[in-house]
Amino acid sequence: MGKQVFRLFLICVILALGTGITLMVIRSLQEKKVLEQVIQRLHADSRIAEVLVTNVQYDQYTNKRYTTIKFLEYDTNQKPLKARYFTFAGNIIQFQSLVVRFDDALIRKADALRGKSVYLFLKVFLLDGPNTQEYVLSDLNGVPTGYTIGQGKNLFEEKIWKRFWSYTVSAAQRKSDGVKNAQIEAPGTVFIPGMLYTIKIEHDGGMRIDSTSLPEILKGEKIAQ
Repeated sequence: MGKQVFRLFLICVILALGTGITLMVIRSLQEKKVLEQVIQRLHADSRIAEVLVTNVQYDQYTNKRYTTIKFLEYDTNQKPLKARYFTFAGNIIQFQSLVVRFDDALIRKADALRGKSVYLFLKVFLLDGPNTQEYVLSDLNGVPTGYTIGQGKNLFEEKIWKRFWSYTVSAAQRKSDGVKNAQIEAPGTVFIPGMLYTIKIEHDGGMRIDSTSLPEILKGEKIAQ
């Protein structure tokens, strides 16, 4: 009888140890998954616009080369907005934008409203001293169509842009709204035919422009305007 009790005790101990180890493994896997999600959020980015050179013409009288670009923005659901076309006497073009970064803690937990940086395109321009060219893309009077985070969230974004300049000078205002940084950014590059330029917003940072070659089938094709 004593041996049977001892065996039963050993079995219970083994089962308890096995259950404990299993729970530790499950907990470890869950923590690893959460950590991977946090890292992914901090290193993630979103496409916000694409740019394509649709035409290049040389004017022998002015000795200038005119570059026409197609600028296509995407809303928060990655749906394209209406394309716009701009022509510049040159091809080193920049996009002036307002960018608000939120605290890393909000990015890590994927906060519904502040889980990634927000932006607002203001101008597209080419610097050339007194001959500088610029086109207005939007202003701070409300939130342009396509920028809203989702249904019923317009008030939040309107507040962000109305307080933008306060964020740049008031640490208390930034802390109150969970803002890490607010500043003007103007990413730019040289725009040439045969390339697709993608403007992205880093979820925990600012804007950048990536470029890739167009597929051979699209090279040399004139894009309808």
